[in-house]
Amino acid sequence: MPRLAKIGLMAVAALLVVGYLVVTRFNLNPSHAVGDKLDEFNGVAVYYNGAINSTVGRATTSDGYNLGLKFQCVEFVKRYYYERFQHKMPNAMGNAKDFFAPAVPDGELNRERGLVQYRNHAASAPAVEDLIVLAPWVFNRYGHVAIVSAVGPDFVEVIQQNAGPFGATRERFALTRADGVVHVENERVLGWLRMPPPAGATSSPVR
Repeated sequence: MPRLAKIGLMAVAALLVVGYLVVTRFNLNPSHAVGDKLDEFNGVAVYYNGAINSTVGRATTSDGYNLGLKFQCVEFVKRYYYERFQHKMPNAMGNAKDFFAPAVPDGELNRERGLVQYRNHAASAPAVEDLIVLAPWVFNRYGHVAIVSAVGPDFVEVIQQNAGPFGATRERFALTRADGVVHVENERVLGWLRMPPPAGATSSPVR
């Protein structure tokens, strides 16, 4: 390869790296400051985080339970389950992508999270207040988690924290049901987790 072509490729690569760092680490939206309240669901607030890889310290509860890094998506869903259900995950660490355990069968307990896990493209539909897990993508290698805020005949709505400087706190995905299979029409949606039934009760999948 000619020397000028190599230099050109190196320059393009450097620009891509710089662009990635700017987009993922700096607040590009002057309308909001990190920590601004943007939304809430069932009394649990969603805060602005700016760039998706921005962090401003770790959030913990008064009894020392780790909620995660402020104001990442993980911090919101863990705070939601703590405030709504007084639920503490047995494994208090992990990135968003770690919330879905591929080895756990559909409808069985995810022991690290203390929640029943359901797979996308299986028998059960998401329910309101489920914790939904999305796989990593090019601008976010850690994955993403959100809370299901509404479910209709043909859609699932989620509420989320850290959707990016210009991202919305609410997002809808198409939902299809055919031949006993429920599918959230987003290739990144791995599945969803749900509070286990009370002791002595039996779980009833949402269909």
